[in-house]
Amino acid sequence: MSKILIVAEHLNGKLNSSTARCVTCAGELKPEAVDVLVLADAPDAVAAEAAKIDGVSKVLTVANPANAHALAAAYAPQIAAVAKNGYTHLFAPSTTFGKDVMPRVAALLGVAQVSDVMKVIDAHTFQRPIYAGNAIVTVSAPADQTLVATVRTASYAAAANGASDAPVEALNLAVDLPAHTRFVGLAQDKTDRPDLQSASRVVSGGRGVGSAENFAVIFKLADKLGAAVGASRAAVDAGYVPSDLQVGQTGKIIAPDLYVAIGISGAIQHLTGIKDAGTIVAINKDGEAPIFEIADFGLVGDLFKIIPELEQALG
Repeated sequence: MSKILIVAEHLNGKLNSSTARCVTCAGELKPEAVDVLVLADAPDAVAAEAAKIDGVSKVLTVANPANAHALAAAYAPQIAAVAKNGYTHLFAPSTTFGKDVMPRVAALLGVAQVSDVMKVIDAHTFQRPIYAGNAIVTVSAPADQTLVATVRTASYAAAANGASDAPVEALNLAVDLPAHTRFVGLAQDKTDRPDLQSASRVVSGGRGVGSAENFAVIFKLADKLGAAVGASRAAVDAGYVPSDLQVGQTGKIIAPDLYVAIGISGAIQHLTGIKDAGTIVAINKDGEAPIFEIADFGLVGDLFKIIPELEQALG
C-alpha cells in the first residue's frame, strides 16, 4: 500500500490551498495514509489548518529557526530525512515553491522526479503535460524507489475540510543544514484582491487594452466581480502590469471557475495556463482571435464599450 507524504506550502502563517489540491491528487492512489509535513519556525498555526483537510491522516511538524523562510537548501535535507521513514510517495505542489525544493529532495534521495502530475493512472504511472500543454504523456516510475513528484494543482480541486482534525506530531530531526544560502528578503505586492493562483474568478487583460492607464478598466471589473486580476504575456511585456500577474506557460497556471479574457488574442502559451478553467468568457474586437475557439462565451466588439455595459448589468 502507498504511504504518501505531502510537503505543505505556506506563507506568513497561512496554509496555501495548493496543499489541499495535493491531498486530492494523493487520494487517487487509494493510499494507506496521507501525511502532511509542515516546516516552519513556528508551525502550529499552519499545522492546525492542515489537520482540518479531509483525507489527511496525520500532520508532522518540524520547528526550526532555519525554517522561518522557505529556503530550498534548508528544507530539502529535512524533507529527505522524513521521507525515509517508510514513505513510498513524496508530493508537493507544482508551484514556484515545489519547483524550487523538490528537485533537491529527489537528488538527495537519488531518484528521478515526476513533474506536473495531472492524472493518476496507478501508484507509479501518471499523466503530465508536455510541449506547452499541447500533448499529454504517460510516464512510469520504478516501483522499488521512493516516488518524488510535483502536482499540477490546476488539475485538482482543493480537498474540503473534514469533520474532525487529524493528529499533529512534532518531529526532532538531527540533520545538518547547509549554511551557504541565506534569506535576504521577499518582495510581494500588497493587495486586497484574491490570490491569482487560487481565485475562483479571474479577469485578465491583454495587449488589446492598450496601455497601463487603460488597465484600470480591468481592475474595476475584477473588483465588481470579486475576482483576481491576470494578464497575458504581451500585456506584461508592454509594461501594462507587473510580471506576477502573468497567466500562461511562462506565468501562472490557473483553473478558476470563471475566466474573463479581455483584449487577449489567445496565443497557445496563454491558453496553456487556462486550459482547466471552468467557464471562459472572451471579449475581443477580432472575431477571428484564437481565444474564441476555446471560449464558452464570446463577445466581439470594443472592450471599452462592452465593459461598461457589463458593469451596468451587474448592478
